[in-house]
Amino acid sequence: MSFPVHRPRRLRIDSRLRGMIRDVSLFAKNLIYPLFVVDGLVEPHEISAMPGQNHWPLARIHEPVADAMNKGVVAFLLFGVPASKDECGSQAYDENSIVCKALRHIRQHCPQAYLITDVCLCAYTDHGHCGLVKADGVVDNDSSIDLIARMALAHAQAGADMVAPSDMMDGRIAAIRTLLDSHNFGDLPIMSYSAKYASAFYGPFREAAGSAPGKGDRSGYQMDYRFARDAMPEFELDLEEGADILMIKPGLAYLDMVKLARDSFSCPIAVYQVSGEYSMIKAAAEKGWVNERAVVLESLCAMRRAGADLILSYFAPQVAEWLKEEQA
Repeated sequence: MSFPVHRPRRLRIDSRLRGMIRDVSLFAKNLIYPLFVVDGLVEPHEISAMPGQNHWPLARIHEPVADAMNKGVVAFLLFGVPASKDECGSQAYDENSIVCKALRHIRQHCPQAYLITDVCLCAYTDHGHCGLVKADGVVDNDSSIDLIARMALAHAQAGADMVAPSDMMDGRIAAIRTLLDSHNFGDLPIMSYSAKYASAFYGPFREAAGSAPGKGDRSGYQMDYRFARDAMPEFELDLEEGADILMIKPGLAYLDMVKLARDSFSCPIAVYQVSGEYSMIKAAAEKGWVNERAVVLESLCAMRRAGADLILSYFAPQVAEWLKEEQA
């Protein structure tokens, strides 16, 4: 039967009914808030390419954590910016790295926070690549994964609840899982950046983390957005090697990959609403071209609709506050 017997608008006219039949939900517990802690910094200062987001000094990194927790966010992803860098990123896997110190500091002030650490060498190497670079300029995959695993272990020993390797080296999940297990961290979960694309949406993050490569780019190890079939083997390999959660990065332009992962696997799926997505919304809202709150909530619900269980977003504290207001 067609119109006038069937009228889909019957289910849309009344706001009460719309609320009753919605099948996509968004809660503060779905959100993970990324934070930047900077070694040697005295006072927090705003990241110019990411309005509203700060570089935080070690002594005050607990402040945004406590504030977000008061709004309902419980999980945080820590990025570290070291005071010095070298060709092998030695500060990344030092037991007193800026991230390790931040873990211990936050744990003292916010013991209930769920702390996840980004595991990658890019912010710690003087060349800005995610692994060791050979004389010919090629990133050395197999030597890099040993250091990446050591970085994950240092974070675990400092109190991380979860590690999230973002380097995209082949075999790094197995290396991390093996090293963690051998040091009695068999219960520590790994959230793998499984489908991380060589994306133009990362621009503001490069300023935030000081991690832009000095020469070349990352297309030799991050994924090509023109090659869709490349995602499935990445998912399968990471799960086989010991990943517990699969992440897709960036977010809105890659919802097909979120849907592919959701339809193919029963494990939790995460998606990262990256810096470029954040900053574009902020810039458009500042111009008055979009309603920031409406666009943010719509985009995050789209990620949930595609199948994401967890969403990493710089909007997390704001969103948690907005969700509280909607429930009031």
